[in-house]
Amino acid sequence: MNTFYTLSQLCAEIEDVLAESLAPTYWVQAEISSLSEKGGHLYLELVESNTSTHKIQAKMRATCWAGTKELLMAYFEAETGQTLHVGMNILVEAEVQFHAVYGLSLSIINIDPRFTVGEMARKRQQTIAQLEADGLLEAQRLLTLPTLVRRVAVISSPSAAGYGDFMHQLEESGYRFETALFSATMQGEGAEQSILAALEAIEAEAERWDAVAIIRGGGATTDLSCFDQYTLCAVCAQFGLPILSGIGHTKDVSVLDLVAYEALKTPTAVAEWLIHRMDNQWMRIEDLFVRLHRTADRQILIRQHMVELLEQRLAACNPERIYRMGYSLLTKNGKVVRSVQELQQGEVVTTHLADGSKELYVS
Repeated sequence: MNTFYTLSQLCAEIEDVLAESLAPTYWVQAEISSLSEKGGHLYLELVESNTSTHKIQAKMRATCWAGTKELLMAYFEAETGQTLHVGMNILVEAEVQFHAVYGLSLSIINIDPRFTVGEMARKRQQTIAQLEADGLLEAQRLLTLPTLVRRVAVISSPSAAGYGDFMHQLEESGYRFETALFSATMQGEGAEQSILAALEAIEAEAERWDAVAIIRGGGATTDLSCFDQYTLCAVCAQFGLPILSGIGHTKDVSVLDLVAYEALKTPTAVAEWLIHRMDNQWMRIEDLFVRLHRTADRQILIRQHMVELLEQRLAACNPERIYRMGYSLLTKNGKVVRSVQELQQGEVVTTHLADGSKELYVS
């Protein structure tokens, strides 16, 4: 009879062989396909896909135990400004482990944030290059803002401090802005789809709005990678309303900033930009009022001079002035007598002098 192994014996042998054959640790490059946390431990599924067909070529479970996780994640977030998320490429140092029940897996003991930063930069440049090739980088700049930008659709998380700051700034300005919040998730997994849904809702009532403000506060450890994604940036670039971005990047400029009509650093900066634009228009109106008032004053002054000249001419033609000079006016039956041929002997005529009138008989 052939020698046989129990399953646990075979697993133990595999474990021994792996322990003898493999190096203590390996640096492994892979993409995160799933991510969860339980009991302080981080559980990941790592995959490698074919760059041409996108089919999965390899898949393995990985664990980062609680004690290690706290140190590694703090370090990773401080260096990259990102949290781990599905779709991210990472480079980790891991021990290969085999368990009779749970099978083959990796135990992560270190992570290289420089690799992830490089991957993020590479993907970002790919997105920018694609947008440029599609003619979308400058598309928003071709739009025209109304003279008074007063009606603003706002995409933000309703609980975000940045949104509160933005609204407070507008309310304190003294101008009557009309706003509506289109609530969206502004970070992490699902943020891109959430913002796209908000844009779709705004597009359905685009005639109500002058512009769109996409705002969120910053934070060194917050995941802002959605603002570098091609789909979101392409939709924003082609959107029918001018987009104002204030998404809290303290160090870098996001791809969304590059395609927006106007890119500003923070939600407060977006509010200040809107208020400053209103201030400029108000100053223009005041300047026009002053200029109109001055022009009206000049026109009135010219008219007054003409009236004075006319009054002088009328005064010069006043009969009383002529009478005072020794002249008189002769009338017959209320009509002016202009020639002696109009007079007959015995008729009554009236002579008008400066101090009165007198009837006379023609002899």
